Formats: sequence, structure tokens, C-alpha cells
Amino acid sequence: MNGVKTSKRTQHIREWIIGKFLLASALVSVFTTLAILGVLLLEAVSFFQQVSIVEFFTETRWTPLFEPQYFGVLPLVWGTVLVTIIALSVAVPIGLGSAIFLSEYAPDRLRRGVKPVLEILAGVPTVVYGYFALTFVTPLLQNFFPQMIVFNALSAGLVMGIMIIPMVASISEDAMLAVPQSFREGAYALGAHRHEVVLGIVVPSAFSGIVASFILAISRAIGETMIVSIAAGSTPKLTFNPLESIQTMTGYITQISLGEVPFGSLEYRTIFSVGLTLFLVIQVVNLIGQWMVIRYWKRY
Repeated sequence: MNGVKTSKRTQHIREWIIGKFLLASALVSVFTTLAILGVLLLEAVSFFQQVSIVEFFTETRWTPLFEPQYFGVLPLVWGTVLVTIIALSVAVPIGLGSAIFLSEYAPDRLRRGVKPVLEILAGVPTVVYGYFALTFVTPLLQNFFPQMIVFNALSAGLVMGIMIIPMVASISEDAMLAVPQSFREGAYALGAHRHEVVLGIVVPSAFSGIVASFILAISRAIGETMIVSIAAGSTPKLTFNPLESIQTMTGYITQISLGEVPFGSLEYRTIFSVGLTLFLVIQVVNLIGQWMVIRYWKRY
């Protein structure tokens, strides 16, 4: 009996230690996020004491390093959105199509061989993608669009889309494989064809995981730095033409972080205001994704 009690006590202590360790891990993530937000807010408040927040979010010109100075963040936000839209137009259909093929159509041997090769793309350094866009994709596209300049949004967006394909494909495939096989068998028993099972049963059942892959892909595209810094240019402008040079929020932060402006100056504090805007944009994207999942499950 004493041995049993000792064993139970030891097991209880182990469970308590594991629980506290996992709690500490979760708190580290929370505190890190709060610390980042606190630093951004602290410096951004100093910035907005000198620049009107209304001007910051409504002015259409961004020239903090030149005279006359304008502090409208909209050109940077739109540059980020434009590149992200181009990237998602590549990554979402190809990534989701790859996930459907690997989970529902590909034989096991082919799946085991293709998936690791696909995920190799995720391990390529982003600086390599940036120079790939600049030295290969842009000259290739200039054969079709002679008016395209060297630094442009289209090349950066296309290559960024290639970079995030593995993220969409891998997470979406895992979500589809998690759908119980009995769902498929029940649909086949009722006479459904394979494409009807995939589109009518598997994809809706894995909807939350698929949306999660889209949200992660969007966040990855919005926060990408090297590709846009190398291939998209550094010309903040409100343009719908992807053949022109633009600048994203992350590209601007990289430019200023190189030490071109004095520490503590107004120009230096712009990186924190832009960083806070970037943080808020990503949070809005996450909230929209959660809202979509909740609304979907309430409907079905």
C-alpha cells in the first residue's frame, strides 16, 4: 500500500510540475506580446505628440525624410496590401489545390515523397527569394510588360506567393487528413463522387484549419521584409499599378533601421508608429479569421 501511495504522490508531483511548466510557457508568450506592444505604444505616443494622428491615417503622402515632410501612412499600408493580394492570388489556389491533391487523391507513397519536397520551399532564406525576384522574375516579366521597372510590386508579390505556398498546403492538408474517414465513407455510400466528397464534406469539415492556414499566410505576407526590401523598391505611393515601385511598412522599417536617421528624432520614431500600425493590421486580420470560423460553425 505504501508503494502505491508513493507512486501516486510521485505522479501527482510530476503532473503539477508539468502543469506549471506549461503555464509558464504560455505566460512567456503573453508577456512577450504585451512587452512588444508596450514598446511600440511608448514610442508611438511620443511620435503622435508631434504629428497629428488624423494626418497620419488620412494623408496620402509619406515623405518623413525629405522637405516638406508628410506623415501619411496610407501609401505604406496600400503597398503592403497590394503585395499581399498578389501573393495570396498565387498561394491560396496553388496551396489549397496541393493540399486537396495530397490528402484526397495522391497515393501514400507519392504523398510521402511530394510533401517534404514542397516544404523545402519554406526553408529557403527570404533574401534568396528577394534576389530571385529581382534577377530572374523581373527580367522574365519585362518580356511581357516592357514598361515594368526593375523594382516593382508584381515580382515581389509573385515570389512571396511562392514562398508561402508550403504554409497553406501543409496546414490545409493536415486539417483535411484530420477529418474522420467515416465521413468520406458515408458520402460514398450515398453515391457521391470523389469531387463531391472533397468539396461537400472534407473541405467544409476542415474549414477552420483551412482558414487558419490562410490567416497565417496573410500574416506572413504582411510581415515579410527581405523580399519587398530587395524587389519591391522604396517609393511609397498610392498606385493600383503593380508594375510600379512601391514601399511596404516592413520595407520602410528596414530602411530606417539601417541607421540613416539620428536616434530619438522624429524620423526615427516613425518606425514605431509604422510598427504599431503593422501590429494592428495583423490583429485585424486575425479577428476577421476568427469571426469567419465562428460564423461558419453557427450557420452549419
